Amino acid sequence: MVVREAQAVRGLDRRAHSLMTSTNKVGSGASMNVSSVGQKRLVIVGATGMVGGYALRYALDSPAVKSVTSIGRKKVGISHPKLKEVLHQNFADCSALTDPLVDHDAVVYCLGTYTGSVSDAELRTITAGYTIEFARVLRESSPNAAFSFLSGNGADPTGRSRLAFARYKGEAEKALLAAGFPLVYIFRPAYIYSVEPRKEPNFSYRLMRAIYPVFRVLFPSQVIRADELAKAMIDVAIIERGERRSLIFENRDIRAMVKSHNVAMGYPHASV
Repeated sequence: MVVREAQAVRGLDRRAHSLMTSTNKVGSGASMNVSSVGQKRLVIVGATGMVGGYALRYALDSPAVKSVTSIGRKKVGISHPKLKEVLHQNFADCSALTDPLVDHDAVVYCLGTYTGSVSDAELRTITAGYTIEFARVLRESSPNAAFSFLSGNGADPTGRSRLAFARYKGEAEKALLAAGFPLVYIFRPAYIYSVEPRKEPNFSYRLMRAIYPVFRVLFPSQVIRADELAKAMIDVAIIERGERRSLIFENRDIRAMVKSHNVAMGYPHASV
């Protein structure tokens, strides 16, 4: 059954707090008894992107993660004993990934593109089509895997939004929730701040980065750091959960999860 508590609850949401209480144990480094939790075999799609890159580094450092399979068009440029890279060029057909995806516990899906960087048809294909096709193959190879999906603020599964990005992200969300995975976690961040300087994809992003110090003070619920978002996506995907569930995390829910984690880890004043 699809559960949507995270949409309705704000602030330090009980569900988010419960999830982060569990993930504090997962992400607490040397203090964690790994054998009591069980190390996870993780897939990351889009690890050469901003959020995916942070997710990869965090997963490789986590004692709760046994192995990481990175799937993408380009090499990630990292060598690590936990890491296996699978290069795949055509995400419109993921049949070749059937064997590499066998026996994994969770996937963190960060593949995507920016509005305006491609045509409308390409935007839909990349945003919805690729996600749906990848989920189809993953469901065949690892039917019990948890799926952590990078969506976006305003995603509209009804398809009525005037914004193409919102409609296509909503289309992907709707398909994932119906795919049959036991655990689906959908993340809808607002403005994602890249902690490390990068070449911004368009003028809007360059402007947002310039005004970020002021914007995050005036509108704190509308921003999230890329590294913190990546950690949240990893942590909820690899924790042990007995029941079937699907949760949608809006930006303020993600911030609540991050803050709960920072407090538990002894960093109550860390930036979010």
